[in-house]
Amino acid sequence: MDQSRFEGTTELAQACRVCLCRDTALFRDLSDEELTRFGQLQIIDVGFSPGDILYRQGDPGQAVFMIRDGLVKLEQFLPDGSQRIVRLVRGGTAIALEALLGTDCEHQAVALRPTSVCRLSCEVLQRIEGETPRLHRQLMAFWHASVAEADKWLTLLSTGSARVRVARLLLLLSDGEASFEMLSREDIGAMLGTTTETASRIIAEFRRDDVLRVVGVRRFTVNRTALMLISGPVV
Repeated sequence: MDQSRFEGTTELAQACRVCLCRDTALFRDLSDEELTRFGQLQIIDVGFSPGDILYRQGDPGQAVFMIRDGLVKLEQFLPDGSQRIVRLVRGGTAIALEALLGTDCEHQAVALRPTSVCRLSCEVLQRIEGETPRLHRQLMAFWHASVAEADKWLTLLSTGSARVRVARLLLLLSDGEASFEMLSREDIGAMLGTTTETASRIIAEFRRDDVLRVVGVRRFTVNRTALMLISGPVV
């Protein structure tokens, strides 16, 4: 894990201004003048490698994480010791928003790909929110987007047969990409509530049927038309 701090007013304003996810980021509605004015507040720029943990379930909620680039899985550990991946999040997404309510982190967040993040302390966000009402609206928009995304994952990946759910997951993973990096069979099972063996069997079937093609180390392309036929309507 690599990290640096945006502490100078000019440095913070410049970093936010040129950020590749500025249009979807938390500070997108703040003017350059406002970014400069709030620049004395520390924002930590963190880089995570695959497998690194951003935060753990039950950690005290002290910060919100704005994902700039990469892919992160959100896990929950159940009372019986099993785990369930409840969502995958990409760049332009804010996670650990529950920290703003003073509650513990509801998930464990783990990087699946090289991931860059801005770590925003709750103290910083609450101060900016108090002085800039537009940030409050933006935070509410992120809350709504988070709930809507959770609902979508619940609907898509918790209904239908295991084969249907794997097809829907592959459509989500490959959306907008020429090729994508396949998740581990363990992660697929934890996400869909199936066994690793079931996930492996279905992936193998899709490869035999030419629905899924290997194009590199852990990289695949899909036949989206075939997957959409398999996935069927969402009920």
